[in-house]
Amino acid sequence: MYSKPQALMSVGPMRNFAENAKKISIELMESNEDLAEFNEHLTEYYKQLNETWVEAQKKVNLKIPEIPQDAENYEAYKRVWIDIFDNDFTELFDSKHFGENYGHLVSKELELTKHWNNIMNVVLQSANLPNKQEMDEVYREIHSLRKRVSKLESKVRQYESKEKGN
Repeated sequence: MYSKPQALMSVGPMRNFAENAKKISIELMESNEDLAEFNEHLTEYYKQLNETWVEAQKKVNLKIPEIPQDAENYEAYKRVWIDIFDNDFTELFDSKHFGENYGHLVSKELELTKHWNNIMNVVLQSANLPNKQEMDEVYREIHSLRKRVSKLESKVRQYESKEKGN
């Protein structure tokens, strides 16, 4: 049997995996496309942050000569730095371009998560293991049972305390 690897694909969990390999391949191809788009938006995100930082720092550097050279120099520099950076980054975060890019970034991240979950479901199904949805159902049922047991225990305690009181 070991001399014929293709025969291995026809038995046990490997058969299921072989049947589902096409699904995994499709998910991987789609996730690669989404990953490329995610990286584009991530690059643009950091580019916007970097450009804003550089411009704000230039403004701070232009203001430094105007700050009096006395004991309060450091505190004055801090206030100028905070004000300029606060204004510039607020302007960036309020801009339409930043919002659109960030929205696309988050959207692609969610798409990648969806692909990952689909791949994991196929792998788990191939290995004859429960998927996330099935496990969530089990956890919900356990939670419901715990609540019911807790209520029953509470009623038993109440009944026992009434019995002791009589």
